[in-house]
Amino acid sequence: MLIYLHGFQSSPRSWKAVQLGQYLAGQARSDYRVPALPSRPMAAADALTQLIEAQQTPLCLIGSSLGGFYSLWLAERYGLPAILINPGIHAARDLGRFQGHNVNPYTGEHYTLNELDLAVWQAMEVPVTRPERYWLMTQEGDEVLNYREGVSKLAGARQTVEAGGDHSFVGFERFFPDILAFAEQYACLPRRG
Repeated sequence: MLIYLHGFQSSPRSWKAVQLGQYLAGQARSDYRVPALPSRPMAAADALTQLIEAQQTPLCLIGSSLGGFYSLWLAERYGLPAILINPGIHAARDLGRFQGHNVNPYTGEHYTLNELDLAVWQAMEVPVTRPERYWLMTQEGDEVLNYREGVSKLAGARQTVEAGGDHSFVGFERFFPDILAFAEQYACLPRRG
């Protein structure tokens, strides 16, 4: 199973999640999930823990931005492979400016982030213990996060670092076959066809 975790203020309708889903459907894959992540980190952590622990088949995580942060946390906790796309490395620091009232533009959900939420994200920061489980995909033109932090945190991992681009990871669709190959190799997913 491939589980895609979307970013902050996003949803399962994010264009990367949808595009990847369309590609996988064209490959006759029905083992792709994009859960709607709760906006508050404690609720997200609980939901993700339940999701992972309920799985009976091998899986690979794919996370973008805050979804990359959550993927790293889950991968270390459960020994899973993960593909991290312009991942958040320091969620508490980077999302601190969103304390207070927020509205998710995809879902219309109103919610409030507070100091406890930042403390939860801070507690979820983990060291990388087995870099060979990861593939970092990042672009130097990311206007939201400093790509160097991901490169440093994931030293020793497979890394695709591209000049230019932006936080959305321009040209993501170029990597769909490689994403599927990585998932099949590292999560021992069954090959189709």
